[in-house]
Amino acid sequence: MTNHLHKKNIQTAGKPLKEAEKVLIMIHGRGASARDILGLSLHLNVTEYALLAPEATNNTWYPHSFLAPPDQNEPWLSSALDLLKEAVDDVTKQGITTENIYFLGFSQGACLTLEFAARHAKKWGGVVVFTGGLIGDKIDQGNYSGNFNETPIFIGTGNPDPHVPIARVHESVSILEKMNAKVHLQVHEGRPHSISPDEVEEVNRLIFN
Repeated sequence: MTNHLHKKNIQTAGKPLKEAEKVLIMIHGRGASARDILGLSLHLNVTEYALLAPEATNNTWYPHSFLAPPDQNEPWLSSALDLLKEAVDDVTKQGITTENIYFLGFSQGACLTLEFAARHAKKWGGVVVFTGGLIGDKIDQGNYSGNFNETPIFIGTGNPDPHVPIARVHESVSILEKMNAKVHLQVHEGRPHSISPDEVEEVNRLIFN
């Protein structure tokens, strides 16, 4: 049974889904909105993409840190993952293959994006993680299966970051690489919790080219 704590509220921009060949699903951070993350698309090479941005109920995907024991973030975390699965299913029903589906998330949205991708590893178009890592007080590798088939994954983070420890980022990268993802990690020393212009440039070069 689908867990509908997060109401399905998906904002759209870019090309209509029926006309697009590629789709980018954008996941906002804690306290932000779908419109906020869609605003980032103005800086990305995605004019030919349909853009979908689900909005979290009360603007938060799950209540605690991504490093909390997962049951403390339930049932919100499962509901958020279900919502992403539903968004992907809506897209594939339009005849768009998974290798033309891309993901991008920031902060809490980046953790959710990465968690979803690793639980459904296959050849995606690309995954962009602006400051995030796999979820849980410790990583449960039993949650992850599949083969990314060289899907490009960009992870950008500050060090130190107030929310996402660099050790968790490295641990996440190592798991993704074992699952055959092509991970590109960019670490910015001493940067605040934000997205920097050179990350956007790199993502355009690596993923939205």
